[in-house]
Amino acid sequence: MFTKAIVRTPALSMINGLTSADLGKPDFDLALKQHAAYIRALESCGLEVTCLEANPEFPDSTFVEDVALLTKKCAIITNPGAPSRRGEIEGMQSVLQEHYENVEEIQSPGTLEAGDVMMVGEHFYIGLSARTNQLGADQLIACLQKYGHTGSVVELQEVLHLKTGVAYLEHNNLLACGEFLTHPDFLNFNILPIKQSESYAANCIWVNDRILVPHGYPQTLQTITAAGYEVLEVDVSEFRKLDGGLSCLSLRF
Repeated sequence: MFTKAIVRTPALSMINGLTSADLGKPDFDLALKQHAAYIRALESCGLEVTCLEANPEFPDSTFVEDVALLTKKCAIITNPGAPSRRGEIEGMQSVLQEHYENVEEIQSPGTLEAGDVMMVGEHFYIGLSARTNQLGADQLIACLQKYGHTGSVVELQEVLHLKTGVAYLEHNNLLACGEFLTHPDFLNFNILPIKQSESYAANCIWVNDRILVPHGYPQTLQTITAAGYEVLEVDVSEFRKLDGGLSCLSLRF
């Protein structure tokens, strides 16, 4: 169960954030409203939410998930593969030290973005991507093992981050689309398939047995509801324009 979350208010500079999507620039005012609704959704799941101030120096800094990985026993500051995002880690260590006695760091030339890391119990799947390399994954696995966790790598072929295409919903249920529907690393899970036409909705988050789902994907909503979950729809259309999803916007612990 999660009790807390950390988020960061979007800065106006987000309109110039990194993206591979061809969806136009975000509407900043709408993004602020959507971010506030996202916080309310987390709070409705019982989380105490800490909202960090906007950081206009870093357009993508609202996507706090990528700069840290939080486990039960330690926090790990990452080293983002996108050079423009590496400065985001500077302010995160002091924030996490308020919550964790043990704070580790990934060092160059290793790169790691936590959007590539999926926690399943005590095990962590680490996607090797354009943003996370083998050296970063090896460092992460060493950190995890230090605290009694385990980790393994997953080769990515099609998606930006591992959690772009897969989400663990607890109870052995794995929401998946595309390359992950038949991926050998995930054959022991109960796969909840997402059609390619709704692939963005594969990035959902489990919060205390409720599932936050992006608004506007009815087939995904039906699939998750049929699996027995209570679902909350949250509109994050403006963050999608920056390749961001629901998991990217918070650190939950």
